Amino acid sequence: MIRFHKEGYKIIVITFVIAISAILLADQFIDIFWLQKTVQVLVLLLVVTVLQFFRNPARKTILNENTIVAPVDGKVVVIEEVEEPEYFKDKRLQVSIFMSPINVHVTRYAMSGIVKYSKYHPGKYLVAWHPKASTENERTTIVLQNKSFGDVLYRQIAGALAKRIVNYAKEGEQIIQGTDAGFIKFGSRVDLYFPLGTTLNVKLGDKVKGGTQVIAKK
Repeated sequence: MIRFHKEGYKIIVITFVIAISAILLADQFIDIFWLQKTVQVLVLLLVVTVLQFFRNPARKTILNENTIVAPVDGKVVVIEEVEEPEYFKDKRLQVSIFMSPINVHVTRYAMSGIVKYSKYHPGKYLVAWHPKASTENERTTIVLQNKSFGDVLYRQIAGALAKRIVNYAKEGEQIIQGTDAGFIKFGSRVDLYFPLGTTLNVKLGDKVKGGTQVIAKK
């Protein structure tokens, strides 16, 4: 059974109302057969696109304090040591996962632990792969802490199409690996910042599956 994320319910209902209206209007007012059918097919394709974007497949996470799972579906586009300027203010190992519009856009907690920090930043809408997207785009920064890894930061970043980031993390909250952490609407990326020396289980170009695939381990 296909499930849809709660963040999409309103948009899905609106899309269905618009689609049904458009199909009926095309049938009523467009006399040219091929044009009528073209409009109706395009409307149906829009409905399918919205439905696939908000799908929320069930994922079974194997809970493990010594592993970090991918928080989102997508492609690993960055692996490098960088200076993290907002929270740690020192060098960290950055792993970035890019989500295309056809990926599942649910954000899941990469590990169990306590939410130590959660902050929203307004900003620009540069393309998600732009080098300055991490610091200039609309984004949320969340820091999780557990016994094995200490503090791990992840950042939801809006892209050129993503106009809303949903973040469920609240400071002081106890969270469970693999559960919903938020949603990014219409394509973007997530950056993770690990302690230096963290053993990665992925490489550049790998496609990862949120909530189940181990991307780092102790």
